[in-house]
Amino acid sequence: MDKLKALEYEINTKIINQEDYVSLTDIAKKVNEDEPRFVIQNWMRNKDTIDYLGLWESIYNPNFNRVGFEAVENESGRNRFTMSPTKWINSVNSIGMVTKAGKHGGGTYAHFDIAMEFASWISPEFKRMKEKEQRGLGWNLKRTLSKINYNIHTDAIKNNLIPKEVTQNQINMIYADETDIINVALFGMTAREWKQKNPNKQGNIRDYANVAELVCLVNLENLNSVYINEGINSKDRLVKLNNIAIHQMTLLTEDNRIKKIENIAKDKKLYLE
Repeated sequence: MDKLKALEYEINTKIINQEDYVSLTDIAKKVNEDEPRFVIQNWMRNKDTIDYLGLWESIYNPNFNRVGFEAVENESGRNRFTMSPTKWINSVNSIGMVTKAGKHGGGTYAHFDIAMEFASWISPEFKRMKEKEQRGLGWNLKRTLSKINYNIHTDAIKNNLIPKEVTQNQINMIYADETDIINVALFGMTAREWKQKNPNKQGNIRDYANVAELVCLVNLENLNSVYINEGINSKDRLVKLNNIAIHQMTLLTEDNRIKKIENIAKDKKLYLE
């Protein structure tokens, strides 16, 4: 994909490490066609922007320089604070933002998530990009969650979201497929049982999961594959997965990063399919 068309604007895009990156320079030209770099720098002076960029890097970047970020974060919000894409990249070892030289197609590029955050700051017009354009870039919540590498670190608990221990009857039941083993481990019921309890709801049980549950779901699916390869039977896998679900949901439900992602999802109307 070479260009993204948002309303009457054509914006250069690049594929970098199999991900879609969008030209912030082209977006900024809507405000200042002659000096778009100043628009980008002005956005990056904002403390909320630095917080968002740091959150994004902490999720996706295994080599994120947290010490460098803390130094930037401590300075952000002050009157004397300045920031540029190059400075940000060098300070935190960023992968979410890159700079490209060249008269045609050069400038600052950012991962689609970041570019849309910038575009929304520029103008509400960019928020109204057609759904098919967002789908074309593959920007959906499941894709985001599948790449999250969390360091779960909080002890806070929301008891109403913590899965219950599976009963002996549930352990002894023969499940139609692996999906229902995970559903029972996390949600306490099979897809059919959920449908029977919610006859008027469209979709399935997973369509109504919150962000924390989706993060846990991805982890359980990966672990279940490992357990199958190890030859662990379905009864034992259910118990193990249920114990892990209880532990992870206990930790995830008050993780501030999860809350921020939920807010981003609501703001951007991400797709859960």
